[in-house]
Amino acid sequence: MAPRKLNVLVYNGTGATVESVKHATYSLRRLLSPNYAVIPVTDAVLLKEPWAPSCALLVFPGGADLGYCRALNGEGNSIISQYVRRGGKYLGFCAGGYYGSKKCEFEVGNRPMEVIGSRELAFFPGTCRGCAFKGFQYNSERGAKAIRINVRKAAFKGVGVVPEVVTSYYNGGGAFVDVNDPNNDVEILASYDDKLDVDGGLEKAALVYCRVGQGAAILTGPHPEFAPANLSPHYDIDGYSELITSLREGNDDRVSFLKACLTKLGLEVSHESSGVPSLSRLHLSSLVSSNVDDLLYSWEEIISKEDGEEYIRSEHDTFHLEKTETRWCMNQLQDTLPHNDITGELTTPSSSTDEAMIDYTTVVKRIVTHERAWPEVKATPYFNHHAFYSSLREYRQTDTDAEEWGDYLMYGEVLTSTNTILEKNFKLLSKLPSGFTVTATTQVAGRGRGTNVWVSPAGSLIMSTVINHPGHLAASRPVVFIQYLAAVAIVQAIKSYDKGYDQLPVKLKWPNDIYARDPSSMSDQPTYVKIGGILSNCVYSSGSYQIVLGIGVNTTNERPTTSLDALLPPHLPSFSIERLTAHILTRLETLYKAFIRNGFSREMEYAYYDNWLHGRQIVTLEAEGGIKARIVGITTDWGMLRVEELGRDDKPTGKMWALQSDENSFDFFRGLLKRKI
Repeated sequence: MAPRKLNVLVYNGTGATVESVKHATYSLRRLLSPNYAVIPVTDAVLLKEPWAPSCALLVFPGGADLGYCRALNGEGNSIISQYVRRGGKYLGFCAGGYYGSKKCEFEVGNRPMEVIGSRELAFFPGTCRGCAFKGFQYNSERGAKAIRINVRKAAFKGVGVVPEVVTSYYNGGGAFVDVNDPNNDVEILASYDDKLDVDGGLEKAALVYCRVGQGAAILTGPHPEFAPANLSPHYDIDGYSELITSLREGNDDRVSFLKACLTKLGLEVSHESSGVPSLSRLHLSSLVSSNVDDLLYSWEEIISKEDGEEYIRSEHDTFHLEKTETRWCMNQLQDTLPHNDITGELTTPSSSTDEAMIDYTTVVKRIVTHERAWPEVKATPYFNHHAFYSSLREYRQTDTDAEEWGDYLMYGEVLTSTNTILEKNFKLLSKLPSGFTVTATTQVAGRGRGTNVWVSPAGSLIMSTVINHPGHLAASRPVVFIQYLAAVAIVQAIKSYDKGYDQLPVKLKWPNDIYARDPSSMSDQPTYVKIGGILSNCVYSSGSYQIVLGIGVNTTNERPTTSLDALLPPHLPSFSIERLTAHILTRLETLYKAFIRNGFSREMEYAYYDNWLHGRQIVTLEAEGGIKARIVGITTDWGMLRVEELGRDDKPTGKMWALQSDENSFDFFRGLLKRKI
């Protein structure tokens, strides 16, 4: 069950600057999604977590490489070096380029800023010497320049079309000198076009590609990851406006060059670099359309009326309630803005032509309320409300305990995060009934466990459901088990989707990830990849736990891992996201009501075991000096992992342990916390 390398990790620890991390993360997500999850990580993650097996690329952004040295010299650099030499990939921008070289020479002779010293990674076996151009100041844009680099097209054979000259943002980077390499392990990818303020050697190398064992590294002096749309104006700095203009004029070439660099490192780059989509309207509907009026009435005390319009100004977001009959009237008032000709959605300029990072908390979320009829297909072309509600009625005939969940649905073609919309807006959350569900086609700010990001391209089932769990039941019906109920509900909904789907190879990984057998694996032993997960957030108020249960499942999309559709034999029709969403809700409501009646019963426990990957799996208790233990189940009090200690010849010693996760972001079976039982 070796993990695919799906994570691109951007260092966000000691030494990294906020702006450099933002630029690197944003540009890489734009070029690599949906094939990879781009995740900022701290030095603690690199030192303590098993990140390497699932890492496709490790990125060190701009900043101060002495900070990197302080945090990672010794053990950290040993881990990074081993990762690259065993086939991993490293990308160092500016400070990350100095850090990845054998020697750093920075501002030699300028005593307040001078840095000279060897570096442990030494992916580039020479010196990175800077600043290539004078004027750099820490925490300032005063030394920033738009510089030209000449691309060595011969270094990109087989990669695709690359431009001959690229205009790139620059602020403090170096030139790579002493490039002469008898082993041909170093290639110059681009050289500086302008005269340098340091001795850059004959080559004036601006970017280098280094073969390192079985892996590779690209080190840069300039910042090809800095998009001009994400640069803020600095009117107090002479020439800065011209810098941004120059970068904009050459932006297409910059993007093409950055794509080529990522491809040379072996990553699969998105064919199109489309702009970030604008947030769409949210469509609020109900199984019985007139019930939307009742829901709005229950929101009355949180709705404010301003200039004849209604708003909910919640803690994280502001919502504008639009009536269906006034929607087009409002469009006429704003007809100077671009819009989607199919859906009528208003867009911002950034939706199609601009790359700028957006602070989504400042964007008003518009809710269209449908009190008379379900949304028409032309209003929500990627989600058929008729299919959803008819499926809800159909599955309730077999899930007879399912009566309410899914009755209220709020759908957005593009939204920030279904969990954020609910969990971060308590004023709204406090007014929602159990089973109120938010779903989307695309998320632009999706969230995962800890620092994880679960990529959710179109074709993913994305939903979050509200569960109001009575506080007085918490002792006998612990909230922790709801994630297990959700996991079972998802697998059961998939396997009872229709006739013939019961044999699909879908499993559970403890505690709540959804895995499927990899259809592309050529191994005799089946391998499994993640196709979904569950994120549960909980708050307590007025005697009740309000749980926001987020669910994501790769349904029809083949990336980033595989999908449910890829598992189907030819004679079975593809999954419908609307139908599967409805079935998950009916299964979840049925299981939850049984849980309220009987607790986490033996029947539920066995339903969980029927579908999990860990039957009699052996794990190592590292905190106990490497003692081996066999997984035998979960505890029925707090849902911890139950294991039996093994001695010689893997025979049980009689000791039993209960394990819980330390919220490790990469592997639940490392860093387990334990107690004896």
